[in-house]
Amino acid sequence: MPEAIEIQLKKGALELCVLALLHASDNYAYEIASSLADAIGMGEGTIYPLMRRLQAERLVETYLVESPAGPPRKYYRLTEAGRQSFNSQKAAWTSFSGAVDQIVFGGAKA
Repeated sequence: MPEAIEIQLKKGALELCVLALLHASDNYAYEIASSLADAIGMGEGTIYPLMRRLQAERLVETYLVESPAGPPRKYYRLTEAGRQSFNSQKAAWTSFSGAVDQIVFGGAKA
């Protein structure tokens, strides 16, 4: 896949992926970044600005948890607006990806 296309696909799905991870459980930014790096190859530097934006949009909120080694960790959790956004984005993704699959694979799912 050409690099520019892969980057755009990742950017387009990044917010949905973060919301999905937080829908599954509260987490801190480094762990979210590690999960995304493992799953889709997104770099850590991309996550922190997104987390700040999601917080500014009140889709996530933070709280501190003491760490046995080092300073307290800032955990993120979805707000009610974040849960609604996740559900809306998930439905849109399902519809869109299904339509793309229909075109690309001629009706056969990958």
